[in-house]
Amino acid sequence: MDKLRIDKWLWAARFFKTRSLARTEVDKGRVQVNGAAAKPAREIKPGDSVQWRCGPVVRTLTVLAISHQRGPAPQAALLYSETEASLMLRQLAAQQHRLAPEPALTLTQGRPTKRDRREREKLPSS
Repeated sequence: MDKLRIDKWLWAARFFKTRSLARTEVDKGRVQVNGAAAKPAREIKPGDSVQWRCGPVVRTLTVLAISHQRGPAPQAALLYSETEASLMLRQLAAQQHRLAPEPALTLTQGRPTKRDRREREKLPSS
């Protein structure tokens, strides 16, 4: 067989831990095959282009092979190749994420912690 459902292929290529998670992502419209929105039952074949939105990053993959079974990671990596543009965008997004400060660290006040309360109780009252 040269064709396979997109949700099963995403699961076999180890992008998702379960097939139902892959199906949910496809149902939400985050996966496109050859530039068109895909449904979970959409069949793909070697040579198809798959775009998958994972957070702010869009990964563009080319299907190289079909596998009906989920295998080890080195074997799953042989099922697809990622385009150079997609790799560069993913690395750029990772670099921006590393350089951007965590928003929660900018908060200077809020509800005191238990440790703060105990330190306040140790202070002599005037």
